[in-house]
Amino acid sequence: MYFLGKELVFPPVSQAGDQGLLAIGGDLSVDRLILAYKSGIFPWYNQGEPIVWYSPNPRMVLFPEKLRISKSMRKFIRETDLVLTHNQAFEQVMMNCKTITRKDQEDTWITDEMLLSYIRLHRAGFAKSFEVWDKEELVGGLYGVELDGVFCGESMFAKKSNSSKLAFIKMVEYYQSKQFRVIDCQVYNDHLASLGAEEISRDEFLKYL
Repeated sequence: MYFLGKELVFPPVSQAGDQGLLAIGGDLSVDRLILAYKSGIFPWYNQGEPIVWYSPNPRMVLFPEKLRISKSMRKFIRETDLVLTHNQAFEQVMMNCKTITRKDQEDTWITDEMLLSYIRLHRAGFAKSFEVWDKEELVGGLYGVELDGVFCGESMFAKKSNSSKLAFIKMVEYYQSKQFRVIDCQVYNDHLASLGAEEISRDEFLKYL
């Protein structure tokens, strides 16, 4: 276990434990967050706990060209009146991700400190959002960190059926059009696997960074 101080440094990700736990401490400054994401590391902890940093192996990713869209979802996309925007309501998206009730999850890992830190990261031009609207109401969306050729997804929310899936699909298509190499999904998730995400080794993932 590596304990971070004020110095802007992380240990080699090869030192991470079996569950991906790499380090504890440090801060959530813009510079440290950028260094973390460029190194294949992300923060993940609960309110009241110290900052915990992870670099899991294997890593869940989606190659944009491998996106899978079901027939029912294609029909939904053709017929829906929901409107998608990009990077127009970052703070609202993140606040919804923080506060929405999720099945089998008592608390959120998006702490107050993390909320403020990622808003700063957004204002610095690195954190981006995708929003889904039903007229004037924000009903779904996601946010993450945009690097050179890699988008690191962080969280999503849905207040209407298929709204977060719509945001995810449109996000992948957007970055595919920008010729991004990979979408980082961090850890295994059945829902993302159904959309084409897969696990690769951490070493392979680091090559994309």
